[in-house]
Amino acid sequence: MSERAAPFYCPYCGDEDLRPNEQGHGAWECAACNRAFQLKFLGLLARGVQRADSGGEQI
Repeated sequence: MSERAAPFYCPYCGDEDLRPNEQGHGAWECAACNRAFQLKFLGLLARGVQRADSGGEQI
């Protein structure tokens, strides 16, 4: 199993100064806006990933 994935930026202010929070797995705190948030992986979708386009531009 790989290590936990870190978010790239705060979902509230967009700053990148994030640190793990002591609340547990997936909890992060932002030093810029002084907010704490938690990320949670819900699972894979049954239908998978589908492209919305046909692969090229219509002329």
